[in-house]
Amino acid sequence: MKKEIHVVGAVIVHEGTILCAQRGHSKVLPLKWEFPGGKIEKGESPKQALQREIEEELQCQIEVGEQIEYTVYEYDFGIVHLTTFYCQLVAGHPTITEHIEFRWLQKEELHTLDWAPADIPAIHKIQKSKNRD
Repeated sequence: MKKEIHVVGAVIVHEGTILCAQRGHSKVLPLKWEFPGGKIEKGESPKQALQREIEEELQCQIEVGEQIEYTVYEYDFGIVHLTTFYCQLVAGHPTITEHIEFRWLQKEELHTLDWAPADIPAIHKIQKSKNRD
């Protein structure tokens, strides 16, 4: 039986653009793009996990807003349960620590990147939604 992995992703919207992060060469799903975030630890809510992960990974603070999507995707290494949320920056600016590149893109441009498969359903919902600033 495959490992069940529960993760959260932040769709950080700033000045009409969305933060996209590229995974490193040595990571699982190397060089794929994703919404930054990470694993939900025992005792955390998804929103708490997302705030913690963004502080650790991007060294900034966010306000977590409404949920965008909940996706279950089976990879070779396990079954990922990804919940994505709209987020706003409230303090600091994202800093590269675990990713190799960031890009701020308009929602209409998101499809131009090579995304991790679990993130794709959220991208479709974002692109169909009304503008968010």
